[in-house]
Amino acid sequence: MIKTRLYTPGPTMVPPRVLEAMARPMLHHRKAEFKGVVEEVRELLKYVFQTKEEVIILTSSGTGAMEAAVANLFSRGDKVLAVNGGKFGERWVELGKTYGLDVVDMEVQWGYAIDAEKVISALEEDRSIKGVLIQASETSTGVRHPVEKIAEYTRKRGDVVLVVDGITAVGVFDVGMDKLGIDVLITGSQKALMTPPGLSFIALNQKAWEFVEKSNLPRYYFDLKKAKKEAPKNQTPYTPAVSLIVGLLEALKMIKEEGLESVFSRHERYLKALTEAFKEMGLEIFSRNPSPALTAVSIPQGVDGEAFVKELQSRFGAVVAGGQAKLKGKIFRVSHMGYVDALDLLGVVAAVEVLLKEKGLLDTVGRGVSKAEAILLEV
Repeated sequence: MIKTRLYTPGPTMVPPRVLEAMARPMLHHRKAEFKGVVEEVRELLKYVFQTKEEVIILTSSGTGAMEAAVANLFSRGDKVLAVNGGKFGERWVELGKTYGLDVVDMEVQWGYAIDAEKVISALEEDRSIKGVLIQASETSTGVRHPVEKIAEYTRKRGDVVLVVDGITAVGVFDVGMDKLGIDVLITGSQKALMTPPGLSFIALNQKAWEFVEKSNLPRYYFDLKKAKKEAPKNQTPYTPAVSLIVGLLEALKMIKEEGLESVFSRHERYLKALTEAFKEMGLEIFSRNPSPALTAVSIPQGVDGEAFVKELQSRFGAVVAGGQAKLKGKIFRVSHMGYVDALDLLGVVAAVEVLLKEKGLLDTVGRGVSKAEAILLEV
């Protein structure tokens, strides 16, 4: 018997408490009992986003919230700058072009973070740019982008809006929307929020809502003005994913019970433990500015990367993610978001060590596990 553990950066493992809540009898989405659930969820989402603004709930994957941001904030022909340093940076470029925007595609070498000064200089030199689209955490490469520094600049500009994909950042590290001055912040249910896929969330500040008023792009299901109007009634414009929202309430309660500072500290400690453990094995960390959401590791030369990922699952039940697009077969990615504990991390480190030894890349096993143990015990 092999026990499966999910280390993919979405979907992530779902706590039993959340699964049990979702197994309860179905609620009708227009009745008082469900409205009570939504009311609690709305307040807890504000806590996690660290904002006083309404956090709108959408029944979609995170890409739905990304599309909603583009469709609601801009008009055809508007110029936006998209930071393109991975598969999801590419998605910003594609979404912008789909809606007829003039996209400045600011490419970054995969594995590297954008230089904030490069973004700021571009905004200074071209005052026609109306938006910056960026990932706080680029899931495909494990990179953390310096959104804090960019926000320091954009919050002083009334004519440019900063849109942050925080899908693998919210609930992982501190991207407090209000204190940083982020204009639009997005996340999804299946990452650090420990709920199955199917929900996305988007919050806009007052500057961003002013952009919405000027936008003329078409939207129907993703019309954020409709959603904003219904939210104070603890309702959504269309039928929501009722069971997912019921489960989400339990997940958000778990985050509140632990406390955001503790959540952020835990993710940082897990990143450090995996980073140092994999380095102890002679592996190279792919990201030059790692996100606490996941650790991206370069596949050693001469090893079949896709086979390596499959073998971790078939032999040990450790389901990690491989590389995407041009990184396919070149890296593997281990998530430490959400419902992950120290024993989970030690297990995946041990599994990687065993495979490397069997392939003749390590003389002995245990050094990586020992390194991880020492860090995980630093509390």
